[in-house]
Order: sequence, then C-alpha cells, then structure tokens
Amino acid sequence: MKFLFSELAALVNRAQQKNNVRLLLRFLLILAGFFTLYSLLFHFLMEYEGRKHSWLTGFYWTLTVMSTLGFGDITFTSDLGRLFSIVVLLTGIIFLLVMLPFTFIQFFYAPWLEEQNRARTPRALPENTSRHVILTRFDAAAVQLIEKLDRYGIAYAILVADPQEALRLHEAGYRVVLGLLDDPATYERLHVRQAALVVVLNDDVTSTNVIFTIREVCEQVITVTNVDQDESLDILQLAGSTHTFQFTKMLGQALARRVLGYGHQANVIGRFDELLIAEAAAGRTRLQGLTLAESRLRELTGVNVVGLWEEGRFSPPGPETRIGEATILVLAGSGEQIRRYEMHVALPGKPGEQTGPVLVLGGGRVGMAAAATLRRMGIDYRLVEKKISRALQGDERVVQGSAADLETLVQAGINESPAVIITTHDDDLNIYLTIYCRRLRPDVQLICRATLERNVKTLYRAGANLVISYASLVSTTILNLLNPEKLLVVSEGLNIFRTPVPAGIVARSLASARIREKTGLSVVALRRREETFINPDPATPLQADDELILIGTAEGEQRFGELYAGSSG
Repeated sequence: MKFLFSELAALVNRAQQKNNVRLLLRFLLILAGFFTLYSLLFHFLMEYEGRKHSWLTGFYWTLTVMSTLGFGDITFTSDLGRLFSIVVLLTGIIFLLVMLPFTFIQFFYAPWLEEQNRARTPRALPENTSRHVILTRFDAAAVQLIEKLDRYGIAYAILVADPQEALRLHEAGYRVVLGLLDDPATYERLHVRQAALVVVLNDDVTSTNVIFTIREVCEQVITVTNVDQDESLDILQLAGSTHTFQFTKMLGQALARRVLGYGHQANVIGRFDELLIAEAAAGRTRLQGLTLAESRLRELTGVNVVGLWEEGRFSPPGPETRIGEATILVLAGSGEQIRRYEMHVALPGKPGEQTGPVLVLGGGRVGMAAAATLRRMGIDYRLVEKKISRALQGDERVVQGSAADLETLVQAGINESPAVIITTHDDDLNIYLTIYCRRLRPDVQLICRATLERNVKTLYRAGANLVISYASLVSTTILNLLNPEKLLVVSEGLNIFRTPVPAGIVARSLASARIREKTGLSVVALRRREETFINPDPATPLQADDELILIGTAEGEQRFGELYAGSSG
C-alpha cells in the first residue's frame, strides 16, 4: 500500500512538471505572437507614412523597442506611429522585463538550483553503516541527543523531508539524509535493519505513520516514540512502537517530585541491575547543616552519597562537605537501603507539614502532570493558568489569570507558598517569572522547566533553585536504551558505567586505589562472578576478574580512561 502511495505521489509530481512546461511554452508562444504581430503592423504603418523597409528591419525594430533599447535609427513621424511605438514599448516592459525573468527563474533557475541542492544533500547512508541511531525530527531534544551520541562515538542520521532544511543542517555539520518520512524506500536507504534505534519525536499522527512505515521494512528495529496525547498511547503501540514515552508528563512529574520537605522521599532516577541511584532533597531534614562525615549516612543506612547538586552544579562528595537547604544528594544503594535512608532523615512530626499551597505556574501538559503528581503526594497546590479548560472549571485549586500579575499570584498564595513550579514551554517567560517570583519571595523554592539547554544556566542566574531541561530528559531517556548493560546516564552530565578492574590496582583495596580522589568517580558496586556487592567495603581487595560499577561526570570518566588506559585486567 505504501509503495502505491509513493508511486501516485511521483506521478503527481511528474504531472506538475509537465503542466509547468506547458505554461512556459504557452507564454513563449504568446510572446512570439506579439513579436510577429508588431512586425507586421510596423510595415503597414511605415507604408502609411510613405516609407518602405525590409521584413528583417521590421523584426529588428520590434526587438529594439520591446527590449527598451530603442536605438532611434528607425522612428515614426505620425501620431499613429508614435502611439503604436508606445504600445510596443509597454508590451515589452511587461512581457520581457517583468514576466520573462520571473518565468525563467520559476521554470529554469529555481528547478536547477533545487536539483543542485538536492545533489549536495545525501539521500542514503554508506553501505557499511550499522548500529546507528535514526532521528525523524530535528528539534532542541534532538540537538542534545546528538551531542551525547557524538560524545560516546555513536553514529546517527537525521531524516529530513524538506530539501532546504536538509541542506541547512548538512552545511551546519549534521549527518542528514533527505527523504520522505512515509516512504519505505527512505528507510531502506537509511539501513534501518542495521540501526540500533529509531527516535520518532514527531506529532502523534505523523509518528504513527512513520512507525507503521518502518514496520513494513523491518519488524525488529527498536523504536522510541514521544506521545503527546493519552489516547495516542495504544495507537502508537498498535502501530509497532517498541517504547512509548510521554516526555512532557515525565517532566511534570520530575518537577513536582523536587519539592522540598514533603515526605522526604528519594526520587529514583536510575537502575543498574540491583543498584538504585536516587536524588533526595536535604533541606528540612535532619541532615541540613551537617557535614557528610557528621551525617554517618553510610554507617546508619547503608547508602552511599556519590555526589551533590547545588544550584545545577554537580560536585563529588567529601567528608567535610556541608549539606545546605538547597542541597540535592545523589544516593546509591539497594531498595532497602534507600528506604532506611528515608526513615532516618525525616524529622519527627515534620513530614507532610505545609504552611501554604505549592504554586504551579502554567496549565499545559507539563503543569497538569506536575499538579497530578502533587495531588498523589498529598500536597496542596494551586494551578495558575490564563485559559482554563472545561475540565478544570469549578476546581478550587485552579486560579485563572496571568502568572505575571501580582493580584493573581497573591490570590494563589504566593506569600505563604513554600515552592513555585514554573512549567511554561516559553523559556523567555520562565526567566521572567523566575526573576519576578524571586523578587516577591526571596526565600521560596523555585523549580523551573527549561525547553532549550542553553537557558538552564540563565534560569539559575535568574534565581531558580532547580532547573530540569526537557531536552536533557528526552536525550537521557533515549541514551539509556542504547547500551543499558554498559552505560546509564542518570541525569545531565552524571553517568554510571561498567569497567573491568584496571591491572594497576589489582590486589589493592578500594581505599588504597583512591579512585575518587584521582578521578572524582565513586565506586557504587563491585561485580564478582555472578554476585553484585552494592557500596562495597573500602577495605575489599580487588581481583583481576572483578568488574567495577562507577558513577560520576563525563569528565571524570574521561580522566579514569586516561589514567588507566591499556591497563584493564
């Protein structure tokens, strides 16, 4: 069926080309008709004035007048002849100076230029391409994903249907393939059977068509699809999508779970076999104000603090690192250890205590998801939105009005609120609201959404306590599906990876190897034969066939590779 549609599209395109040629020939025939008619009238009018010229002279005069050259060597002396000259001159201006250039551009130059651009843009990947990632849409999330793919040496290709857009991206240095999204031949040229992953981030209707087309070519390739509407989940799964994610809903949930001081639950952000990686807000817990050494978390709960987030900056832990109100701890441990942590850090009588509602600014998909998550957590909230849908009318937790209006914010409870979640898709507006809310409430917790990665630092400078990037969320989720047994990206710039024990530290203990001091990485698990030791004892001696599971930044991973290059056990 798809091949039939493709052939019909090609026939329509050829028919359009034939129609253009017909129009061009018609224009040239009209021009030739005017040229012949004026040459004949030239002879009649010259005889009327008592002069006689050859037929060649008539064509010569018509051409010079219509082209506005007008050498002046042959002229009429009568008013009738001069009126005729004016008509010929105006006709030449309209047909030769105006219509002919546009006709030439439309039917000759533009098609030639388009073919040249098409020839410069690749239409297929090299034959030996394999284990690559195919992206069917180029946006902010795709840019972030491509940066990470380049960092880990994973090949990719962007499928673009528009020739001009494809050429622009190609000249910008991206690997682009020009082709139709709904043409099975396109995916043949992309070698979809050898691809590691196909990322489909289009709208729901287009994504369904793309997935269905891919399944005509290959049933096995793994696909990742973004879903905007709840009702599209089943449809995309029926079309053949391997993984479907509602990234906007995931973002709203992640924003809501970062609210400080309610339940003190750790947010699991990654799993690596039995090992869990979680983020936990330290503010308003018994940890606030203590150093890591004073907290004795490993001794009392078994969890290992492998890093700290402070206003968007990740830093490795140290015994004297002090835990502040805005500190987010990155924890590694088993499920039981994480639960012991949650029970240990809660202050008596404090869980669930709330002085005012959490404000959610923006009632889009992200804002609605954040509100639903707060509701499930038992946290009171107020959703501020200009245009309220029929489903939200009558809800006392919804405040209609502009989030930039002081009266609206006061009505929603800005003066009593412990936290404000800013969820709009417009980064400029989010920056504005962050500065505004910080001015109104210097002590409030501000949790912000960033659509573009480049605005994350700007939002922190504007006063945000925590910023979660939509592009990072999407790229991190997708990257973790590529090679989960070797690499796990738990958040922007924070990775978990496996590696054999380097030969240089075999038979030494973890403490004496000083991996954290040298690289900034933390050993969160030790794999020995079929057994995994989570947060192993620092005195554990390392064996040649052991496998280390480390967590840290990409820079720390690079330092580890440089330090122990060629010395794997």
